[in-house]
Amino acid sequence: MSSLQHVNPTVKGIRESAHSGLQSLAAHVTQEIAQGMQKPFKGVIDISSGDPHKAGMKPISFVRQVLAVCLHPELLENKTLPLDVRLRAQRLLEVCDGGSVGSYTDSSGMPHVRQSIAEFIMRRDVGVHSHAKDVFISAGSQRGLMVILKLLASGEGDTQTGVLTPRPCPHTLPTLLDDAGVALVPYQLMEDRGWAVDLSELHRALKCDRGGCNPRAIYISNPGTPTGHVQDWKSIEEVIRFAAAERLLLLVDEVYQDSVYGQGKEFISFKRVLFEMGKEYSGTVQMVSLHSLSSACMGECGLRAGYMELVNMDPEVMHFVDTMLCTDISSPVTGQIALVLMVNPPRPGDPSYDTYTQEILLIQATLSQNAQRAHEFLNDLPGMSSQPAKGGIYLYPRLHLPSEIIEKAKKLEVEACVLYCQMLLKEEGVFLGAGCQNGETTGNHYLRLCILVPADTLEEVLARLASFHLRLMDTCPYPDRGVKGRDIRDTL
Repeated sequence: MSSLQHVNPTVKGIRESAHSGLQSLAAHVTQEIAQGMQKPFKGVIDISSGDPHKAGMKPISFVRQVLAVCLHPELLENKTLPLDVRLRAQRLLEVCDGGSVGSYTDSSGMPHVRQSIAEFIMRRDVGVHSHAKDVFISAGSQRGLMVILKLLASGEGDTQTGVLTPRPCPHTLPTLLDDAGVALVPYQLMEDRGWAVDLSELHRALKCDRGGCNPRAIYISNPGTPTGHVQDWKSIEEVIRFAAAERLLLLVDEVYQDSVYGQGKEFISFKRVLFEMGKEYSGTVQMVSLHSLSSACMGECGLRAGYMELVNMDPEVMHFVDTMLCTDISSPVTGQIALVLMVNPPRPGDPSYDTYTQEILLIQATLSQNAQRAHEFLNDLPGMSSQPAKGGIYLYPRLHLPSEIIEKAKKLEVEACVLYCQMLLKEEGVFLGAGCQNGETTGNHYLRLCILVPADTLEEVLARLASFHLRLMDTCPYPDRGVKGRDIRDTL
């Protein structure tokens, strides 16, 4: 049978079409407004996925200034630009073939970029070595992940490659696995423990699916997308021991490593933990670590560049990765330049340092404050509950919907959370992601909110969401509405 043989094909279709269907609806509503149709809102606000600049967050000045000079080298003579901007641009142009960002690069990325990333990893994980030859640049971290998945993919039925995948997971991941011909083997994150990774659940998931496919890898998101959980040292060590014992490749998505804000929390890389566990693990466990310009502070999603570091990989595998990246010729050069600036920003004493630091701190403060504000607000809504986010750029609240809405969704043959998002879009112009638990019909319903938006945009979203949600609950009463509903109305 084809991939995902153990998944109901109807459910698979729901999973693939839910987000794209909401995108089409959002575009339709936007078009209606442009054509003069009267709506109770001025425009659609899209916080369904992690695109901070689309939501109104400002780019980092230093990054855009250096890119501007690289694209238009005549600006090298413009002394109104900071000296470190011009010097950095000049250095980057020197490592471009022909001195131009319009030239191709090596398929795995410019040597200068790969070396800069390796040096960043060594600064981050003090005492752990990193080598440029193990770093591969791709057109976004998902492109790098796809390359690895295609190398893993093989067989059909019980011989088909499987990847242990968290539930919930990034909304694009299930389709990526489908496209690669790899089976999704779900393991449940523990919602009542802040979406923690549970070792016994990993063993359960592996045992249950061993008869349906051949699990060869485990995917981990840290900080978690869309849950906002942040793994501590003990949790990371448990996952590494599990992967070692079961001979699984570790696929570690660490894109939001720059956005940990939970009290007492810090980002700890899987590589750092792995290399402090001794040679038994550091010399044998195979791992791919992913990072990207889509990180919270950069937010440069449209520049399409990311990297992966391969640990303990056979040289022949490295050769195949390089060969598969050749199909792209090279990732965008402007994106590669931005990667260098992300991993090697201005340093104390540089003319751009103060402005750069202020802009980064503002982004991080906005994210932290938005996470707290949205968490408290959503938990005050009747029929909604949310675990606090400790990192990343999303909240993932749970909907406790009235039976009338659930029954209506069944008749329309959509998930109840999808119906909720459709109604919210039409009535209030707010585009949230529908969290369908990887398409599994578990009976639980969730929303996905990107909270990396300007504070006033978040307030507008919360006001519109509350207005819709309370009308829905008044129409289809929820038994627990009580005081919570009145408290929210008082804040609108």
